[in-house]
Amino acid sequence: MFVRDVMSAAPLTIDPEAPLETAVAIMRERGVRHLPVVDADDRLVGIVTDRDLRSAMFGDVLADYLPGESARRLRALATPLNDVRIGQVMTWQVVTVGPEAPLAQAAAIMAERRIGSLPVVDHARLVGIVTERDVFKALAATLPCVRGEDPDTYFW
Repeated sequence: MFVRDVMSAAPLTIDPEAPLETAVAIMRERGVRHLPVVDADDRLVGIVTDRDLRSAMFGDVLADYLPGESARRLRALATPLNDVRIGQVMTWQVVTVGPEAPLAQAAAIMAERRIGSLPVVDHARLVGIVTERDVFKALAATLPCVRGEDPDTYFW
């Protein structure tokens, strides 16, 4: 089995100049944890993850637990989410995989690097994304005790 067989071929993407607030809204509405960041030519320039977003928003959340003056000073330093751009918080050095790579190789990379997704790139252009869930669904489909029509309805 190859990456091309299980990847999402049309992943949601975001522009590096988009506000952080936009990424938060997209990820919440669509239930995704990874957004590839692409330029105008669909070339991958980075990835923004739920972890990146949490890190960027941490200061304001921390202020809720600090006493009066400390909280006020921290909030004064915090930048409103609409002023922060994706390019400021995204992961720049993205680990990628090609569509012809064996799925086992992609799974090994994800496990070794402790990452939840791999953008799929062909000739420097984003063509898909493979996530932990895609790998697990592919594995589950090979197991005779849980094989069925829809991997989302398997019972153990």
